[in-house]
Amino acid sequence: MERQDRDLAFMLQYENVAWFDAGEVRILDRRVYPTKVEFVTCKTHQEVTQAIADMVTQSAGPYTAAAMGMALAAHECRDRKAADQLAYLEDASDNISHARPTTVSRMQIITEGCLAAARKAIAEGSDAAKAIVDHTVEANNLRYSKVHRTAKYLVDMFPDDGTVMTQCFGETIVGMLLKECRDRGKRIRLFCPETRPYFQGARLTATVCHDMGFDVTVITDNMPATVMQNEAVDVFTSAADAISLDGYVVNKVGTFQIAIVAKYMGVPYFVTGAPDPGHPTIDTVNIEMRDPEFVLQAMGVRTAAQGVKGYYPSFDITPPHLVSGVVTDTGIYAPYDLHRYFASSDGEFGQRGLNL
Repeated sequence: MERQDRDLAFMLQYENVAWFDAGEVRILDRRVYPTKVEFVTCKTHQEVTQAIADMVTQSAGPYTAAAMGMALAAHECRDRKAADQLAYLEDASDNISHARPTTVSRMQIITEGCLAAARKAIAEGSDAAKAIVDHTVEANNLRYSKVHRTAKYLVDMFPDDGTVMTQCFGETIVGMLLKECRDRGKRIRLFCPETRPYFQGARLTATVCHDMGFDVTVITDNMPATVMQNEAVDVFTSAADAISLDGYVVNKVGTFQIAIVAKYMGVPYFVTGAPDPGHPTIDTVNIEMRDPEFVLQAMGVRTAAQGVKGYYPSFDITPPHLVSGVVTDTGIYAPYDLHRYFASSDGEFGQRGLNL
C-alpha cells in the first residue's frame, strides 16, 4: 500500500510523529513545536510511557508512540526465550496502554495489535521489533485511509468559500480534510482557538493549516462566540478522544462551550471519529485531571500570583443534543443512533476506532 502520509504536513509524516530505530524511539516534542523542532529520545519502553503521560505527543500521536514503544520493548527482550519475550511484551502492553486514563481502551487496541504481530514473528523466529514497526506502518496506512474517507463526508458539509472553526488538534483528520479540500479545489478559511494550556490549536492545528496552504487565524479561547457572530462561521468541527454509544463527545476541554455557542448561533457541530464500544454509556469514561499548575502559566511563563489555585480537567463532555452529526468513515450518523455504525462495520474496529 502506498504511504498515506504523502503530501501531508511535516508533523503528520509517520517518522515525525514517533519512530523506532537503532534501539530507541524518537518522538516529536509537540509541547514546543513549531517554535522548536525537537525530538524526545526514549531508551526504554517505560520512557515512552512517561513521554505519553507528559504530553510530549498529543491527539493521535500517542497511538503511534505506543506502537513504537512496543517495538522498543521487543528490542529490549530480544535475547530472552520466546515465552519470556511474550510475558515481557504483555507487561509492556499493559504499562503503555495505561499512560493516560481517558484513552486506555483505545490504547489497548494499539498495543494488542502489536502483541499479535510480535507473537507471529517470535513463532517464526524473526525480528519482533521489525514486525511491530511494519505492522504500525500498515495500521497507520489503514487509519489514514479511513480518516480520508471520513474527511470526504466532512468536507461535503463545508460550503464553497466557507469558514470553519476547529478545536484543539484533530491530528490526521485535520490533514485529510485539508487535502480533500485541496483536491476538490474547495477554498475554506479556518479559525483555531488557541487551546490552552498546551496551545495545540495555535501551535499544531494552525501550523498544519498554514503548511498546507490554507487561510488560518488563531483566536484566544474566550473568542469563539464573537468570532462566530462576526465572521460568519459555517461549521464547527472537532475530533474526539472518545464518543460513547449514547452519543456523548469527550474531547479537549473547551469543546463543550464552543458547542453551546454553535447551537445558539445556529452553526452545525460535526464531530469526527468512530463511536467507542468500550464506552457504552458516558459514565464509563474517566476524565483525566492534570497538574493544575499548568493553567497558571503560558508556555512556561507564570501568569498568576503564587498561592492562586488552578483547575485542569483535560477533557469535557458534550451532550448529544448539541451534536449535529458524528462523521465516520462510513457516513454521518445522528448521535442518538450510533449503533447503526456497527451494522456497516467490517469487523476492524481496531482501525475504525481511531479516526483522529
